[in-house]
Amino acid sequence: MDSRLDYPDGGGDLMTKNHPRVAAFFASLDRMLDGLERMVVACKPALGGERFLTDREASERLKISRRTLQEWRYGGTMPYLQLGGKILFRESDIQSILDRGLRNVS
Repeated sequence: MDSRLDYPDGGGDLMTKNHPRVAAFFASLDRMLDGLERMVVACKPALGGERFLTDREASERLKISRRTLQEWRYGGTMPYLQLGGKILFRESDIQSILDRGLRNVS
């Protein structure tokens, strides 16, 4: 049996890391690894079933400046937790604010 017939390109030669198919395979692995790393960074463990966000994350989620978020905190619009010098916001509180602002179009 001729092994060259088993290859679509009719080859049968040894493929090295410089072969285009091997290079494409490793490039796709690199893209998958990058995606997994972004997912790991974005995923935060829950405390008591609740996720907490920093002021930077909360302002990005709400599409407001960090200064506006601070004014909302001081004005009582945005509930928060303070642990030492760290300010945290419950994700459910942010979602609640977004839901309250939702307007239905009739």
